[in-house]
This record gives sequence, C-alpha cells and structure tokens, in this order.
Amino acid sequence: MHQDSDLCPPFEISLQEGLDSDDIRMTAYEIFFTSCRSSPGFGGRNALQFYSSDHDNASGSPAGAHGTGTAVTSKIKRALGMKMLKRSPTSSGLGPANSTPTPSIGFSTVPGGRSRRPLTCAEIMRQQMKVSEASDNRLRKTLMRTLVGQMGRRAETIILPLELIRHLKPSEFSDSNEYHIWQKRQLKILEAGLLLHPTNPLDKADNFAMCLRDIIHSSDLKPIDTGKNSETMRTVCNCVVSLAWRSADGSPTDICHWADGFPFNVTLYVSLLHSIFDLKEETCILDEVDELLELMKKTWTTLGINKPMHDVCLTWVLFEQYVMTGQVDNDLLSASQTMLTEVANNATKVDKEPIYAEMLSSVLTSMTTWCEKRLMDYHQSFNKETIGVMEHILPLVFSATRILEDTVPEYETNAIEKGDVTSDSAGNKVDKYTRSSLKNAFSKMVEDGNMISKTTPSQQVCETLVRLAKTTEELAFKEKGSFTVVLKKWHPVSAGVAAVTLHSCYGALLKHFLTCNSEITNEMLTVLQRADKLEKVLVNMVVEDSVECEDGGKTVVREMVPYDVDAIIYKFMRQSITGKLKRIKELVQRTKDTETWNPKSKTEPYAQSAVELLKQARDLVGSFFDIPIPISEDLVHELGDGIEKILRDYTTFVASCGSKQNYIPTLPPLTRCSRGSKFVKLWKKATPCAVAGMSPYHLGLEEESDNPRPSTSRGTQRLYIRLNTLHYIISQLNSLDKCLSQSSKIVPSQKNRLAGNSSNGSSRRPHFEHIRSAIMAATQHVSEVSAYRLVFLDSNSVMYGSLYIGNVVNARISPALRVLKQNLTLLSAIVTERAQSLAIKEVMKASFEAYLMVLIAGGSARCFTRADHEMIEDDLKHLKRVFATYGEGLITEDVVEKEAETVEGVVALMEKSTEQLVEDFTVVACEASGMGVSSEQPQTLPMPPTTGRWSSSDPNTMLRVLCHRKDRVANLFLKRTFHLAKRA
Repeated sequence: MHQDSDLCPPFEISLQEGLDSDDIRMTAYEIFFTSCRSSPGFGGRNALQFYSSDHDNASGSPAGAHGTGTAVTSKIKRALGMKMLKRSPTSSGLGPANSTPTPSIGFSTVPGGRSRRPLTCAEIMRQQMKVSEASDNRLRKTLMRTLVGQMGRRAETIILPLELIRHLKPSEFSDSNEYHIWQKRQLKILEAGLLLHPTNPLDKADNFAMCLRDIIHSSDLKPIDTGKNSETMRTVCNCVVSLAWRSADGSPTDICHWADGFPFNVTLYVSLLHSIFDLKEETCILDEVDELLELMKKTWTTLGINKPMHDVCLTWVLFEQYVMTGQVDNDLLSASQTMLTEVANNATKVDKEPIYAEMLSSVLTSMTTWCEKRLMDYHQSFNKETIGVMEHILPLVFSATRILEDTVPEYETNAIEKGDVTSDSAGNKVDKYTRSSLKNAFSKMVEDGNMISKTTPSQQVCETLVRLAKTTEELAFKEKGSFTVVLKKWHPVSAGVAAVTLHSCYGALLKHFLTCNSEITNEMLTVLQRADKLEKVLVNMVVEDSVECEDGGKTVVREMVPYDVDAIIYKFMRQSITGKLKRIKELVQRTKDTETWNPKSKTEPYAQSAVELLKQARDLVGSFFDIPIPISEDLVHELGDGIEKILRDYTTFVASCGSKQNYIPTLPPLTRCSRGSKFVKLWKKATPCAVAGMSPYHLGLEEESDNPRPSTSRGTQRLYIRLNTLHYIISQLNSLDKCLSQSSKIVPSQKNRLAGNSSNGSSRRPHFEHIRSAIMAATQHVSEVSAYRLVFLDSNSVMYGSLYIGNVVNARISPALRVLKQNLTLLSAIVTERAQSLAIKEVMKASFEAYLMVLIAGGSARCFTRADHEMIEDDLKHLKRVFATYGEGLITEDVVEKEAETVEGVVALMEKSTEQLVEDFTVVACEASGMGVSSEQPQTLPMPPTTGRWSSSDPNTMLRVLCHRKDRVANLFLKRTFHLAKRA
C-alpha cells in the first residue's frame, strides 16, 4: 500500500510507546471475534459459507450470497457504486501445480491448489485482519474458558484484555519472549482504554489508576505473574474491574467501559473497517462486505459506536484507502461522496453530542485539508490524464464544508479568523483555488526559469521575461482548454479569474523589473511589447469567458490593472532623455571649469568641448530613434527642446567674455587746448623748419620697419576660438534638426491627429529656432569684444595711444595701418571663413571708433588746427581703404562708407573755422536745451551732456572739437562760456 504523509489522521491519539497499528489491528480483531462468538463460524452452529463469484456451479457447490457472474449483488457496493471483484485463476488458488497456492477470499485450499470448501466469515476476517491461526486458536480457547457456564454473557460485559491475560499461560506460546510481547500489548491496551482515553473522566488521584499504571510500567522489564496465587494479578483484576465499571454519575451500569473512550474506540473501529478491502486488490471492496459490516455492528456496544459514527468512520476509511493506494481509483472517491450524503442526513437528525461533533469535525477537516491542498495547486497535482479526479474531489470538498458549517459552530468562526472562504458559494471556493493554483504555477515557472536576482545581467533578465510571457500565455491556454472545463460547473468565469491572476502575477514581476531600470533599451522594449501581447490575450480570455455572465465580467475585468505599455514606454523614453540630457549638462558644467579655448589643431579651430557636446547630442538623437517603435511628435520636440536648452547654456558660456566697454578708454575731462605745447616746442627745436611740415608717411619712414609683428594678444586669439566654436555649433544644427525632423518613426501628436495633419505635414514646427538666434547674438557679441580688445588693448600703442600725439604731421596713421593689416591677416588665419566677415566688420567699427576718440577725446596730448584737416582726412581715407580692399569682398565699399559716416562728419567739423564752429555749436546747444536761438550770442550756454552718441550735429561732439582746436578764438569762447581751464 502506498503511503501519503500529508494526509493528516483525524484521530490523533497519543498512544503510549509500545502500541502500533499492528497492536491496534490485533485488538480490533479480538473484540470483533468476541462480539461475534455466537454467530455461525465463530463457534456457533451452521456457519455462513461464501463462494467465489468465478466458482463453477457445475462442480456441485451451492450458489453463494452474491450468485454467479459479474453482477454486483452486494447492496452496499451497489449503493456506493463499487464494481464486482473479478479474480484471476491465480488469485482464486487455481494457479500452476508447481506454484505455492494462495487461498483466495471465499475459499480454503488443499495441497495442489484445488478448492476444498468455501470460507466462513470468521475465516475471511482472520485473513483480512492478518491474524495467525495460533493467535486465533488462543483467542478461541480463552473465550471458551471465560464463558464456561456463561454462554449468554454479552460481549460488552467482558474486559477482553484482562480475560486473555488471566487465561492464557506462557506455555501456550512458542517462547517466553513471544508471551512477554503479547502480555505487554494487552496491558498497553488496558492503559489506553482505562487510563489515557477513558469514557468517563478520571480523577488524577484515583488509587486504582495509579496502581494499575505502576504495574503496567513495571511489566516492561518482565512479565507479571498471572498464576492463581499471584498478588499482582489480583491487584490488576481489582484495578481494571473497578475502573472499567465506572459510570459518569456513579450509578450502576451494565456495560464495562474499557474500549469505548474517544478516540481510542474509533481507532479500533477504523482498523476493523479496513478489513473490507481486498488484500490483493487494495482499491476493491470484498463482495462479502454486506455480511462483514453486519457482523461488525456487534462491536458497537463494546466500542460505544452508533450508526452516525459508523457512517463517519466508513466515509473516512473509503477516502483514506483512496489516498493510501495512490489515488488511482476514483470509485473510492465517489463512494466517499456517497457516504457524505448519508453523513449529512445523520448530522441533521442526531443530537449534537460533543464526541460526535468532534469526531465529525476531525474527519471532515482532514479530508478537506488534503483535498484543498491539491486544489490550491491543481496544476501541480493533476494533469490532462488525471483531471477527472478534480470532478470527484470538488463536490466532496463542497459537501464536507457544508456539513461542517451546519453541524460544527466553531468551524466557520475559526475559518474566518484564518481568512478562509467558508459560508460563501462553491463558486467563491473555486475562485480561491484558481487564484492560488495559478499563482503557484506561475511561481514555479519563475523558479524553473532561473528568474531574476540582483546580480543577473540585464539582457538575461529581459530574455527570461520574454520567455516567461510566452510560457504564461501557454499556461493560460492550458487552463482554458482543460481545467476550466471542470471548474466552470461551479464558477462561470473561472477562465477569466485565471487570466486575471496570471495578468497580476506577470504584472508584479514586470513592475519589479521596471523599477530596477531607468533607461529604455531594445531588450526592454521587447519585454514590454511581449507583455502587451500577453495582456491582450488575457483580456480577450476574460471577455470571452464573461459573455454569459450577468455583469458581462465587469467585476473580473476591474481587477486587471492595465500594463499600459505605451505609457510605460513613453515614461521610460522621457526618463532616458532626461538621464542623457543630465549627463550632457554635467559635461557643460565641467567645461565651464576646465575650458581653456585652445584649438585641438588647425583643422579643428574650435573648442573640443563643443565637439564632445555635439557628439553626445547626436548620439542621444541616434539612440532615441534606434528604439524600433513609433515616436510621438511631442516627445521629439521635448528632446529637441532639451538639447536646445543645453546648447543655449553652452552658448551663454561661450559668450561670457566681458564687454567692449571694458576696453574703451575713459573719456578725459573737457579742457581748453594750450597754444604753446611744450612737446611742440621741443619738436621744432629738434627738427628743421623744412622738415617740420612733413609727416613720417610723406618722408617714407614707414619703410624702416617692413614686416611689423601683429599685436594680437593670446587673449584676443582665444576670443577668436570662441567665435569659431559658435560657428561650429550653428553649422551642426542643420544635421541635428534633420535627424529630429525627418525620421519615418515620428507620428503626429494627438492634437495634430485630431486636426487631421499628417506626420510629415507642415504642422511640424522647426527645431532650434531660439538657439540659432542666440548663437547669432553671441557671435555678434564675441566679434565685438574681440575687435575692441584688438584695437583698444592689443593695438593701443599704435592707435589710440600714439596717433596724433603732439601734432598731426609727426604722428600720422601709417604705422597703425601696417599693424592693423598684420592683425587682420592673423585674424583670417585663425577665424573660420564663415565668421571672418562679421569679425573684420567689428574690427572696422572699433577702428573707426578709436580714430574718432583720438579726434574728440584724445586728452591733453592732442590738439588740432584747421590746417590739420587735410592730413586727417587723408589718414581716414587710408584707414577706410584697408577694410574696403581687404579680403575678397568680405566688406563692401558701401558698408565701409556707411560705418565711416560718423567719423567723416567729425572730420568735416575740423575743416570749419573756429567762428563757424562756435556759431554752429551755439545754435545746436540752444536747441538741445530748449533756450531757443536769438540774434545775439548768449553769455551763458548750458553744458551739453556726454551721451557717447558722437555725430557732427551732437553739441557735445562739437564742443569736444572746439576743446581740441588750437587757436585764440576757441580758447576765449571756452573760457568765457564754460570757464574751462587750460590743459595741464
């Protein structure tokens, strides 16, 4: 017989050490035989004889109780739905002549294997209970000795173990050891029945009990003396009789209570009931079961058993036999279910005796526990071949549960405390089984797939999740195609519940996986797409299963928390964009601390930080479109805006190079020009009169230094690198914009879809509009700053610092122009071609402003006469020609003329007479101050403010020309009108 350790016995009796199942079985047989002693075959007359169903009546043997053929004649077997036994010739003792014949149930044999006669019930029970002939003979002798002169004595008045100990002597056993073992069993049985599990509660201080307990324990070492003169034996008899004949209320009783205490009595009876199964075909019940059970009823008075208790015990025995024989015969399950119907009927009729309720609860709880353990994991317990077992187990569980709820008040309360489903419908129980089994099956798939750990590589995790989604889908189809067929009888949407459960299980795993990742990859996308496919399959299964449901399956569907794969992908793409943009931002931040504005080579005359920045931006866009899914236009713009924001930050950093105001000299205070400059006097003493009227340019002094070195400083050259960097960025924007705009994966945003715009339509707004304008503004700023630095700082010694110092004739512009040309050449060599035009234009503007400041804000070292106008005008023409003729049309002549208009206007003022200048200044100053113009020159004029917007019509500009005019009229006008002092 197979063993199944997870079947919990309902009658857990703590039998003392030394009693086992064989001891219980032997005692059960002894009680059975004693109870049936007056029946035929047990010592009575006309023993009942049974014939095998395959015995040939033609041989002259009379027909048996069940007749011939294969028809079941047993009422009990017919009621239980059990089949007739079909014995082979070997099993019936008709095997080969040289084989050892084995007696079949129903016949005794003689040497040679020939059937001799049919067996009596007593002989059948002895065989079924595996009792030896020697033991049986000893029992018969004991009963004869015990009942001498008392043949009418009732079995329930016989304390059988005591009688056996009294009447059987050591000489009747093969050896003393066998006798000792036998005697210890009888004493242990008495201990179990009288001391451990008495019918009536036992007082701990009971002297008989204590005395008997001591004698029983002492018998472990050696047998007690059972002779007629044995004091120990008399004590044993006295104690046993006193304990056995006790009653609950102390009144006289006609039954000795030595074997009817619960659960000891039930254990004995269950052992007796197991004898109804064929020893060779353990799943089959003997055809003689009706007669055997009828005889077993005779033990009820001894064991304290009644019909309801018998039905509970038989239900358990049938169920236990099914489990212990490997769960191969569903007829046993059906028989258990049939008996449960009888148990349910009994439970509504009988008084709820505590012992019966406890017994019923123990049996049914044990049965339901075993069944539910398999139903809670039916994918592991059953397969396609054994799924029919579920059809028997499910109604058995439901019946047992209903009986428990109806007859055991504590059952429902305890179940609720444990969180179990009890009083609800069978459908809810099936719901519980479905969810539990699917969760267990899913967990096993995860375990078998060597799922996920913290150290598992990401790619392997993705592969496992994809594979798991496939196996989950297969499990769902398996559930629907096999188990649902059975479960749907009790739960109309069992397949839907299974789908919801699998959806939840995979969803939890998917959620855990997603929390461990922050950026989307192709592998992750594969996982999400496979999860989306799985979800569609499971949702469709729920919908199909809910067609006939009252609420259309809404209750089940509401349990499904959507994976929302599209939103997850969108979320992760945004996270991925944010993460990569953050790394690019960190690069820009590091650049701000480390950039030196030195080019890598002549072929790459721009900052390497810009190269790395644009490379990472291109890589980000590339990886963004590498994801093989349609991408929302909104997300594309979000990426473009993020890149643009970083580029604007970098552009601001490139343009953070100060201001041109940092290099423009501070305007000197307005003073009157001295007519007798010490510098001029010294120049006249040192220079002949003929030469004094000629400039170094006219003398050819400019040839003394043929190749002057450019004066462009390293700081100015670094500004040129900034300028190149800005142009490099703007040169890369078109390709970056193209990558973001022309991908076939871009789909219209929801707004555009509603408007009916196509993904390639004009609805797309261009990228990088703001950064283009920002770069142009930054380019203008850097060009301006570099130009003013070049002119006012690097070239100060030949331009603002020395031009026209002392007098015009000896400090002409020629040296400054030679240096300017060399600086422009270097500029062209460093600055990228596309940036040269603006850079040179800014140098031109700075040069014109420097030249203008020499004329009107040159300080105390400069003074001019009307006669100097021609030389100054000539120098301006040479300055303009440098820019108009430099390069191949980088700056047109019109542009040069336009930028030189202010300077030319001021030079034109220097041509006027002092009187005309004074008159023009007076008119302009009065108009600007609101005084109006009168025919007479006013004695007091307001000092015109310095606006920095120089022009020939600006009163402050005209005043500065007058301040630099070296003649008496100007000197007197300035002294009288503005009280200006002479220059220091």
